[in-house]
Amino acid sequence: MFRNQYDSDVTVWSPQGRLHQVDYAVEAMKQGSATVGIRSNTHAVLVALKRAANELCSHQKKIYELDRHVGVSIAGLLSDGRILARFLQTECSSWRWDYKESVPIQVLNNRMQLKLQANTQHYGRRPFGVGLVIAGYDQKGPHIVKTDPSAETVETYATSIGARSQSARTYLERHLADFSDATADQLIEHALLALRDTLPAEENLTKKNTTIAVVGKGQPFKVIDDNDVQPYLERIGDQPRAVAPVEAEGGDNMQE
Repeated sequence: MFRNQYDSDVTVWSPQGRLHQVDYAVEAMKQGSATVGIRSNTHAVLVALKRAANELCSHQKKIYELDRHVGVSIAGLLSDGRILARFLQTECSSWRWDYKESVPIQVLNNRMQLKLQANTQHYGRRPFGVGLVIAGYDQKGPHIVKTDPSAETVETYATSIGARSQSARTYLERHLADFSDATADQLIEHALLALRDTLPAEENLTKKNTTIAVVGKGQPFKVIDDNDVQPYLERIGDQPRAVAPVEAEGGDNMQE
């Protein structure tokens, strides 16, 4: 991508019918570290790969709890992701205060879509350079929802966003039939195997760079980090990678 006369503002259309600043924001999302979301008939699971700028730094937080029944994982610019996570937390709190119940996931999706769309339509703003994967459970069951900077919001059975996420999506497509009746632990294993396929050959998942979250029937949203991740990694340790690892893509340390 390169600068041209049609990317000076988000409201300027190119002759090809594109908004270049939206394209640039989508590219920022693609350079963030990968995250995977999967759902079954009873549970939804998120796993995310965390980055550290160097060996002296801690790994950045990737998964945020929004309410007892819903959470979100981000890929892209960390600062934009935190802003959107706080917005969603406020929406959840406001709905609970007004109606004394958890916000339906569809309502949350609609409000997120409007928030993202506003920044692609008004002069002087820029799109959020981050993609989200929302996992939640409500009266209609478990949900996995993917958003991107263009304000496209879609509900999926399984998805992955971030750097080298195509390798994870290939794994998810191959095993899609196994997800609907899977237990929460089986979903976590599938998600970790998909996430592992996004790594270069010389890297692997560790308890420091991996975060897991699960929510479902009788299970409030729970984030699993650090030592609690290790038992899940040991379960997949003897399973070979489904696809050949892809060469690492470049990315800014601000992106996660």
